Amino acid sequence: MHGSYRKLERPSFLLNSLTCSLRYALLGALLAGYGGFARGQSLVTASRAGDIQVGGGFTGVRPDYGSTTIKGGTFYADYDFRRHIGVELDFHQVSDSQTQLYERSYEVGGRYLLKRYGAASPYIKGLYGRGVLNFPHNEGNIAYNMFVGGGGVDFRVKSWLNVRADFEYQDWRSGPGIVHGLTPLVGTVGAAYRFGSDKLNGRRWVLAEPKPAKAPKGQASAPTAN
Repeated sequence: MHGSYRKLERPSFLLNSLTCSLRYALLGALLAGYGGFARGQSLVTASRAGDIQVGGGFTGVRPDYGSTTIKGGTFYADYDFRRHIGVELDFHQVSDSQTQLYERSYEVGGRYLLKRYGAASPYIKGLYGRGVLNFPHNEGNIAYNMFVGGGGVDFRVKSWLNVRADFEYQDWRSGPGIVHGLTPLVGTVGAAYRFGSDKLNGRRWVLAEPKPAKAPKGQASAPTAN
């Protein structure tokens, strides 16, 4: 049905791709952690409850269908209603213009914020959604249920701006055209606007100038020398 395209052999594909992706994720986390440590003294690290951020980014995917990496964009939004617990909404669209192959995914779920290191906030997440596969040369367009596990790092650049490095392991359930399902690997680098950044959670500490001490009532001030 789909010409020369076939689903990649899962063991070798996953091992090579996952190893490479983890290397980049680790490097990004280390760089973010170092930057956060250097800048952390000037940023508030108190409660994150009530944080909302909305952003987008550049995405690269090993689609587990065909033999190339395809690229595209991502939209994401987070609402952290507890210090360590929040919800996330993700949309990915990646495509190959030469073959008309594309993968599109809609995901929603929860995320857990790990220990913060200065301006770096690592997290893990678990999502559920729908993935749409447009087969090469427009031979078919089918949607599948999917589960997603992943994580990343949000790095606080400004009180209102976060930069993100994110990784996802997607598990597309089997269906017509993909009898054994798909397991795309998704990497994203993006930036988000953080709402409510004018509040204490995110504002730089500013120390007020000390006021001069006042003399007690009924006590004369010390005479000055002429």
